[in-house]
Amino acid sequence: MKSLVVYDSFFGNTQKIAEIIAEEIGAESKKVQDVVKEDLQGLDLLVVGSPTRAFRPSPDITSFLYNLAESSLRGVKVSAFDTRIEVKDIKSPVARAFLGLMIKFFGYADKPIIKTLIKKGGEVLGETTGFCVLDSKGPLREAEAERAKEFAQSLRC
Repeated sequence: MKSLVVYDSFFGNTQKIAEIIAEEIGAESKKVQDVVKEDLQGLDLLVVGSPTRAFRPSPDITSFLYNLAESSLRGVKVSAFDTRIEVKDIKSPVARAFLGLMIKFFGYADKPIIKTLIKKGGEVLGETTGFCVLDSKGPLREAEAERAKEFAQSLRC
């Protein structure tokens, strides 16, 4: 089975999660800027991950998804993940209240990613998920590496 994990990462946290997932499912992981058209040919599984930036995927992931040809993922299983700060990890009560409200309205990056993958013909495999960082630059919350392994197990076809 040919699988690919495509990710973007600003501080290395999303990259760590992508590499764990790729290793667990026997896939290659590639930073979105390094993906070429040939990487997407003959895929059985495509997993896309992004840090949540302004309540959506990074600009490079958004561009990658937008530029996928219509129906290019027909017959390909797809999944998505993001890295995010959870409201409970915000120290300032004012920022915590504001962030909580914004998340209710706009959410995290995993949902827009999976919606676009579906629009391009992908067949959803499992649930999307988010992996938590403790601050905008990280580090990952304790046990997120183990959660990434569990997430990857759910993607085995």
